[in-house]
Amino acid sequence: MDEQTVLFLEVMAGFVVIIILGIIGWTTRRRRQRSIPSPETLPADIGAVHGEFEGFYVSTTLDGQPLNRVAVRGLGFRARATFAVADRGVVLALPGNNVFIPREAIREVTRAQYTIDRVVEPGGLVLIAWTLGDPSGEHTDVDSYLRIDETQKLVDLIASVIPKKSTNSVPSTGTVKTGDNS
Repeated sequence: MDEQTVLFLEVMAGFVVIIILGIIGWTTRRRRQRSIPSPETLPADIGAVHGEFEGFYVSTTLDGQPLNRVAVRGLGFRARATFAVADRGVVLALPGNNVFIPREAIREVTRAQYTIDRVVEPGGLVLIAWTLGDPSGEHTDVDSYLRIDETQKLVDLIASVIPKKSTNSVPSTGTVKTGDNS
């Protein structure tokens, strides 16, 4: 065999090894995250829809870990999506999977600049911090990142449906938190 053929075979073997390692890593991550609760099913009545937006679902990560992707429950892959804000919560209409975030599960809505595999202009992503599962029982806190043109409008609409126990608003980022801040 000539040198070019040997080099080509070595490069191809390297690609195969990288692909196999990626599959092993993804499978291991999914196995490690199998205890993460499933999102609630989409209720028949979500109430009045306040707004719908087209954009990209970028990722869902573990709370406060924007580089640790959740790979289970239909939340693992970036996709073009539609987002609807309704009286009862937020619907992420992903290809083949509707994710419903009940308004009571939303802990915070704000704007962000980066998450796994995506860095944008300051405030270019919408971050929805929410709880999967029963907040008083078995649950996992996660952050979902959305990319749309009207980030502040989406943040404001989501903030308008969140139950207001106590609210802190930071105009520069559009942050709204729920819960007891004492």
